[in-house]
Amino acid sequence: MRGNRYDQISGKIGSQIYGVSHDVDAEALQYPTANGLGSWARWLLTRGIEARGIHPVQYDERTDTQFKKIFFIWFSMNFNILSFSAGTLGPVVFGLGLRDTCLTILFFNLLCCIPPAYFTTWGPKLGMRQMIISRYSFGYYGVIIPCIFNLIGMTGFSVLNSILGGQALSSVANGSLSWSVGIVIIDVIALLVSFCGYKILNWYEHLAWIPVMISFVVALGVGGKHLSNPPPAEPATARAILSFASSLAGFVITYSPLSSDFTTYYHPKVSSWRLFIYSYLGFLLPIVTLQCLGAAVAVAAPLVSDWESGYAGGNVGGLLDAMLHPVKGFGKFLTVLLSLSVAGNLAATFYSFSLNIQVFIPPLVVVPRYVFSILATAIVIPLAIVGATRFYDALTDFLGLIGYWASAFSAIILVEHLFFRKNDPSNYNVKEWNDPRRLPSGIAAVAAGVASVALIVPSMDQVWFVGPFAKTSGDIGFEVAFALSAILYIPFRALEIRLRKHL
Repeated sequence: MRGNRYDQISGKIGSQIYGVSHDVDAEALQYPTANGLGSWARWLLTRGIEARGIHPVQYDERTDTQFKKIFFIWFSMNFNILSFSAGTLGPVVFGLGLRDTCLTILFFNLLCCIPPAYFTTWGPKLGMRQMIISRYSFGYYGVIIPCIFNLIGMTGFSVLNSILGGQALSSVANGSLSWSVGIVIIDVIALLVSFCGYKILNWYEHLAWIPVMISFVVALGVGGKHLSNPPPAEPATARAILSFASSLAGFVITYSPLSSDFTTYYHPKVSSWRLFIYSYLGFLLPIVTLQCLGAAVAVAAPLVSDWESGYAGGNVGGLLDAMLHPVKGFGKFLTVLLSLSVAGNLAATFYSFSLNIQVFIPPLVVVPRYVFSILATAIVIPLAIVGATRFYDALTDFLGLIGYWASAFSAIILVEHLFFRKNDPSNYNVKEWNDPRRLPSGIAAVAAGVASVALIVPSMDQVWFVGPFAKTSGDIGFEVAFALSAILYIPFRALEIRLRKHL
């Protein structure tokens, strides 16, 4: 069995790479020399490039004690112009005033940041990537279904980030640089970081937020005077608030399927509370801050002629460039830094994308992880170029839909972990990670998710469809998905355990 083979070869501990015990020979054995890949992979390993994909990290290999790094992973991933643009949806798309937009952003993010932050605590205890842990609910084959949704979600977010980065670079060049070229530049930078793996990714995310912070502070300093007196707004409706909240949920709860991907090398003795707080703040602080700033700027844009012209057609990069215009050439430089802010999100997303490909097509587990970072880039670039002219339509539709499946997914693996496995890592037999016969069948999890669709659809409020419940309540699809999936999974999984006579 492949899992046992890995267990035999991965016990060797070798050179230290960024605080992580890492044996080049052991890791190289995972990737046979078929198709001439072995010698090239071994050379990259000697240069510190991480090849490990979804194979579990053994207990004695989990040696990283720099736990604060997870804060910077999530902080840098979210401290960018996509978070800023998500905040603009409140006033621009849903017609909310600044006060109602900011309150919705605060309270729903306080709630929705909990699941992905909690799931990061599982990595050090189990040494498994998030989608591999999900096999203990969805089964070896059943997990392919959420994996497909996750791949679609990561691709969608990468496309949105690429478009924003390309827009911002093009704005700096006054149109002489096309959006398409800007998209390619941003994605290639992200590829280089993702290709290198855990060591370089953590180093990059630890620093990437600093120039972005400077850029936003300067933008606020030169444009803040326009934000002090927002125009009066129409009274908010419950439907508008809940529909906007659904988009916010889609923004953050979709980190749940990749949470533990970045913590599998951490020492198992780390306090779960400590890791949770690092992660929770890493999500909450940048998302709430930049979404509220984006909302404030969007409300003020029609009152400032330069901002309004820069924002034409939903060009968020042009809006930021207009805000920084008073500082002349330095403003152009800062806009370039803002355009590069999305690379932090893209790099980490490409990293998780490469892992999910191996879950989606299990035989590819023998291929080094970084190969699929190249694949992710090749997929995202053309999609971003094609979708660049419809950014706001794509953002609204995508965020509204993506939260439904992630909410159901989060509920199911939470119930499995807390109710059936008693929040006890010892109830996960890591040796079974790659054995379809010993893992759950996945029928219970898939059935719970599919059955919940019966109430999710009537609760949806999208441009192309409004369900009968949503016509009066607004979009409550992600709330329904979470609650109903959790409720249905308990009897379904209990029956499965009774029939199979093991977890």
